[in-house]
Amino acid sequence: MPSYAFLSRLVKDVMTRDVVTVSPRTPLREVEMHFEKHGFNGVPVVDGAGALLGMLTKFDTLRAFQFSPASIVPRYEEILRLPAERVMTRNPQSVDPEMPLTRVLETLIRTRHKSLPVVRDGKLEGIVSRKDVLAALRRSAA
Repeated sequence: MPSYAFLSRLVKDVMTRDVVTVSPRTPLREVEMHFEKHGFNGVPVVDGAGALLGMLTKFDTLRAFQFSPASIVPRYEEILRLPAERVMTRNPQSVDPEMPLTRVLETLIRTRHKSLPVVRDGKLEGIVSRKDVLAALRRSAA
């Protein structure tokens, strides 16, 4: 019976280490350019020391355009000038680099997140995505 290597894989084995991040003051316009250029769904928001402050996703950006009684027609240009910290998800769920991929798989399914920041001692070390987990499953089953 072949061994199923996925069971012994850890986040650090498959995560992306060179992560594009934004600062809390990065305007949404610039964040949108990262989404377009890199095909990202979200980016980590970090401070100058590399501590994870939040995640900013396309969904968060859409929420910034939500209609309300105070704003019947959100002004597109005005909203794109908002800083990331105004619309980011604070205290996002994260994973440790030593976490087994089996737990990450369960977390991605349960939360429906497309990616999770990888954090050790409060500092961002990488990001692990659905694509990373699927690739590890494929390699392990071969």
